[in-house]
This record gives sequence, structure tokens and C-alpha cells, in this order.
Amino acid sequence: MKRPLNVLFLASEAAPFAKTGGLADVATSLPGSLKRLGVDVRVVLPYYQAVRNGGFDATPAIRDLKVPFNGATISSEALSTETEEDVAVYFIVQDDFYDRPGLYGNSSGDYGDNFERFCFYCQAALRLAQALPFHADIIHCNDWQTGLAPVFLKGPSSYTMFLGTSPTIFTIHNLGYQGLFPPHKLAFAGLSPEEFYHPQGLEFWGNASLLKAGIVYSDIITTVSPTYARDIQTAQYGMGMEGVLHDRRDVLWGILNGVDYRVWNPDSDDYIAGSRSPGPPIRKSGQKKYLMEEMDIDRSLATRPLLGMVSRLDAQKGFDLLMAAADNILGLNVSLVILGSGDRKIEDQIRRMAAHHAGRVGVRIGFDEALAHRIMAGADILLGPSRYEPCGLTHMYALKYGTVPVVRATGGFEDTIQAFDPSTGQGNGFKFVPYDPGAFLEAIRQAVVIFDDLGSWQRLVENGLRSDFSWDQSARQYLDLYISAVKRQNTKGYETNFENSPGRRAENMS
Repeated sequence: MKRPLNVLFLASEAAPFAKTGGLADVATSLPGSLKRLGVDVRVVLPYYQAVRNGGFDATPAIRDLKVPFNGATISSEALSTETEEDVAVYFIVQDDFYDRPGLYGNSSGDYGDNFERFCFYCQAALRLAQALPFHADIIHCNDWQTGLAPVFLKGPSSYTMFLGTSPTIFTIHNLGYQGLFPPHKLAFAGLSPEEFYHPQGLEFWGNASLLKAGIVYSDIITTVSPTYARDIQTAQYGMGMEGVLHDRRDVLWGILNGVDYRVWNPDSDDYIAGSRSPGPPIRKSGQKKYLMEEMDIDRSLATRPLLGMVSRLDAQKGFDLLMAAADNILGLNVSLVILGSGDRKIEDQIRRMAAHHAGRVGVRIGFDEALAHRIMAGADILLGPSRYEPCGLTHMYALKYGTVPVVRATGGFEDTIQAFDPSTGQGNGFKFVPYDPGAFLEAIRQAVVIFDDLGSWQRLVENGLRSDFSWDQSARQYLDLYISAVKRQNTKGYETNFENSPGRRAENMS
């Protein structure tokens, strides 16, 4: 009797349990879509304070989990729960490491023991995989926090042949976060510098990089859009990793992240006005009116374009372009609302901009899931002037709400947004190429011109509403990779007996 393909999914965050960014959405939506394709996928997370205090019903799964760490064995515990789609989620308990207010740091910066925290997490996740009645055919790792897991499977750790045969897939969600630590920290992982700290291993400009660990020691590498997979092999976007990525180009794949349309759907969105009320849903003009009131935008601007940004406040996201062009952008007789948090300097800059343009600019600093949905529903235009963008999700959310993206042609933006051509009526947004405030301003100007042409704007909005970036398409591509990786492992003499569900071929970047 055949069984499902089994996937152990390692991620440092997953919604709704613990979230700081898009990785958390991926780590929930992708496993859920894989589950619908017949895959038995198990997610493993640290038991953060946010999970402990979140009211989730987690019960003991493994009461005495023996974890090798820093030359000793530490006793841990694993709790378990299930998502709404019946995906099993396990939490690694170690209060000294995870019972803290932040996932990765606090207002003073990253925690100084993040290497130790995620070294322990990787070891514990693999020990959990051994302890469960669950043979992991694939171990899917995500970002630097999981980068040591492939090293442990190929290194000196005492994992059984049962687990050591499992291929590893490592997904890069953002190459800018490289997990850099002093090389002496490798002792906590039991990794000898002679064997692992060198240019072909974890060494990266005088530090040990856990992102590089995942790239070098995994069997397959993916990233979150086809264009980004090409971009990161170049000096412009490779952030020093371009050489090692180019060397591994034969196993590097770009698979676009998807959208969970059960969460991002204006017809059933509990965060926006009238989504579940009797009668037809409230139109864009009504959503815009509520948003403008909430963000203190002058009501006299109600018939003019309302621009929105929902973003981490980071240099990557193009806020320097926004600051340089702000006066000219607002000179187009538009208004702007911004939601986000991050870099203190950027937070201060946008606060000053809002004060200088009171009534035209509304700013909310912090994480507010409900307001993010209301901006998608109420804004006319969503801005994405990123320096680079591995995939991006907000612009895909925006399309389903009738909000038009204006983005830079990079990474996932390039793969998902087709520039609108008023002569043919084709396209779902606007793009610019040079990383330049003038080019950004011109793209917004083009959008404003089309906004004033009601027929063209309606066609543009309808094109966006028809765009489909559901996770099911991307999950099939991941399933293809999983199956090919396990079949390749079979050529080494290992046996499998899982159900082979049909997938769709992923796009190789070599």
C-alpha cells in the first residue's frame, strides 16, 4: 500500500502562531496547499513567547527530546497542534532560548545568541523527525535560521541512516538576511572549523554564514520568483553570494510565492467594511472613504487617487526614492497612506513627511493586520519602489482588491506585473526600471493619467482582478521538485513507497 509523500517543513515563523513578515504566510499557505495535493507535511517552529501567549491549543508530542548541543545533550520537549487545514505543527520548547518578547531581537537589535537559538532549533527539529512515527522523504528548510539542518545531515552529527537519506531543499526568501556570526560559534554546533569553515563551506568574509550553509549543503535550492533566482547570480543583486549561487545553478530553481485567497479576498474579508453584510459588498469608493477617515486624509481629496504602502520600513523597500520624490508625487494632487515598522531612521522620515503634508499623508507605525487589509481595499494605487524584491506579496494581494500596483521591475514584481498599455487594454499595473526618483515619479504620473480616464482605469482594474497567483499552482511546482529529489536519491539504492501525485514542472534557472 502506498503512503503519502512526507515532508518535514522547517521555518522560524508561521502564521498565525508567530509572524514578522512574509515567511510566516508562506510557511502556512504552502504546507496547506501541499496537504490538498495529498502530501503529509509537518511544520516545526520554536515555541516562542508569542506562541505560548497566543491561546493556541498545543499538547505534548514528545516529552523528553534529547538534543545535542555544545558538546552535551539537553532535554527538550515538543508540543503539537494542527492548522485549519489539518497540517501538523510542532513547537520546540526551550524557554532559555524562545521565551522572549521578540522572535529574533528587541528594540536594541538582534539577540546576541541567535546562533545558539537556531542551532538548537535545527538539531531539535531533526531529533524530532527521528522520534516521530513519520519518515521524512524531504526536509524543506527556509532561510538562514534553518541553514544548519542540511549541514547536520551531511556532517558529523549522529543521525541514523533513516534520516540521513532524506534530501534537503533550502528556500531563500531574502538574500539580504545572511545569518552572519563569529566563526567561534561553530563550536556550539559541534562543527570543526577545519571541515566546515572555509570558502567552500560556511566562511563568508570573516564570518560564518548560516544562509551560505543552506546554499552549499542542500541538495536543491529554491527562491521565491524566477527573476530573483536569475538576479541573485549577478554582482548587482547577489550580495556577495553570487559566486556560490552561480556554482550551484544546476540545482537552483525559481518558484513564485502564491496568495492565500481565503485570507486575501474582498468578498469574505472580515477586516474591511461590509464584506459579510447582507447585500452587495461595499464598493471601492466606500472602502476609500473609510480609510481616508481612519488615516486623517482630507475628504476634499476623495475623488483623487489615494496611494498606499504596506511595507517593512527598510532600505530595500525604496523609501529613499519615496522621500526624494515625495513633494512632486503629492504635487500630482494625490494622497498617501503608509503602514509599516522597521528602521528607526525611516520611521522618523515618514513621520516628518506626514507632519509636513498634514491631510495628504497618513502614517501608522507598527504591525496592524486589519489596517493592511483596509489599505488594500481602500487605496487606488499600491506603491512598490523596491531596490530589489525577491517576490513581494502585497502587490498580488492588491490586485484582488482592485488596487493597481506601481512597482519597480525587479524580482517578483517583474514576474507578476505587466505594464498597462492603454492602446491595447493589456496589463495589470505600472513598472519602472532605473532605481531613480524621477523614474518612480514618472510611473506614478502615468498611473494618475490613466486614473483620470475612467474607461481605461476600469479595464486596468478588471485585468488585475482576473490575475491568479494562488498557492496551488506554486505548490505543484514544489511537489515536482520533491518527487524528483527523492527519485534521484533512489538511484543511490534507497527505497521509497509514496503516492506520486502529478505536479507541474518548475522553472530551472541555469
